[in-house]
Order: sequence, then C-alpha cells, then structure tokens
Amino acid sequence: MYEVALRLGGLTIYWYGVLVTLGFFVGIWLASRRALLVNVAGEQVVDLGTWLVLGAIVGARAFYVIYFYPEFAGRGMFWEVFKIWHGGMVFHGGLVGAVVAAFFHLRHRRIPFWRMADIMAPSIALGHSFGRIGCLLKGCCYGKPAGYWWAIHFPEDHVSHGIGVHPTQIYESVLNLALYLALAWWFRRRHHEGQVFAAYLAGYAVLRATVELFRGDLETAYGSWLTPGMLISAIILPIGLFLLWRLRTQPLAFPDGAGGRTA
Repeated sequence: MYEVALRLGGLTIYWYGVLVTLGFFVGIWLASRRALLVNVAGEQVVDLGTWLVLGAIVGARAFYVIYFYPEFAGRGMFWEVFKIWHGGMVFHGGLVGAVVAAFFHLRHRRIPFWRMADIMAPSIALGHSFGRIGCLLKGCCYGKPAGYWWAIHFPEDHVSHGIGVHPTQIYESVLNLALYLALAWWFRRRHHEGQVFAAYLAGYAVLRATVELFRGDLETAYGSWLTPGMLISAIILPIGLFLLWRLRTQPLAFPDGAGGRTA
C-alpha cells in the first residue's frame, strides 16, 4: 500500500485525498466546458462545486455512520462521528448529499436542475474513478480471495493477510471511467433534459452492485451475501429507470447546442 503521498513536517498528505481532490477539479473543469455546449456559463458550474463538496461530505459521512452504527454506539465515540479525517465515507451517501445540496442551490439561483444534472453526471463517474484508485492505495474496499493471475496482494499486515484478492478498486475505477465516456458521448446526443443524469443513476447502480459481488470487506455487513451497497443500488436503479421514462417529456432548451466541442 502507498497511503502517504507527502510528509511536510507534521503534515501528512495522503494519496486518497490527493486523488479525490484531483478527480473533483478535473470533473468540474470538464463539466464547465460541457456546460458551454448548452449555453450555461462555466462559472455556474464552479459556483455549484462548493455546495457539491459540502453536501457530499455530510451525506457520505452520515451514510457511513448509519452503515456501521455499532462501531460508534455505546463506546463513547460520539465525537468520532465528526472526525472525517479519520476516514469512513460512503459514496452513495455523498451522491445523495450532493444532489440535495445542488437542488436547493440551483433552485435559489433559478438554474434548471435537470440541465445542470446532465452537465455534471459524466463528471461524477469520472471523479469516482479517481477516488477508487485512492482506495487501492489506501488498501480499503478490497476484494474477496482470488486465485487468478490478476489478483493483487496487499502487505502481510493488511486485513487480507497478503493473500491474492480481487482488485475491486480497479474494477470499479475502470467501469466508472467507461461510464464517464459513455455519458459524455450521450450528452451530445441526448433528446431530453435529465436523460444523462438518469442514465448515470441506472448505470452506476448496475456496475456498483456487480462489483459488490467481489468485495471482501463487506461480506458480513448484514450476515449474508447482500451488502449495503447492493441494497442502495437496488433503490437507485429503479429511480434511474423511472426518471428515464418520466423525463422523456422534458424537451431540450437548446436542441442544437450539443455539438461542436468535446467535454
């Protein structure tokens, strides 16, 4: 594992934080370019970024505490709930928190929600792809034992004890990158507002549930093979499919705007 990127005196900078931050800024930059294709100012995307970060942090931490509540309850660890620098974030919660924060911000600024959701959707997948590489370097979200040539081995002191395991972090990173490319391509060919974001929800739910089948760190979360991620994905998938059906009546404000440049 290569958790630490840099040490500056008493300050330790971790690769996970570096990659999540890099994914966020790259995603925002690409989204700001994508926004120009539908006559939305790039500055509006940048302004939204701050609210996305705040919503994502609150949501991701809240879902983690809910998932692993026994770790905090009855052990005098109340204040540990707020120490996010100690780790413990759940992507599904971050997604929910970011969507809620974006909804209220965009409503206040009178910016069409579904249009901005389409602009941001590919970047969410791309940012997640960066984050999963951070998970690999940190050694979390590891897979079940595997005897294949592509299995990876963490150090002996890792919870996997150095045996070969599925590189689930790489699986999800690659799948999210593929999802990003598909959504970015579709954005320029969409027919309805909200279509790309709905496709993201459905696509991510499927890829996450698939990767969860190979995860080794959550197999006893509910005393069965069903993980928390699968349960949340089972909720997100029908929501995405419903939105794809429901938003088919949402016409594009700029039907000729999705062409010319790449984002």
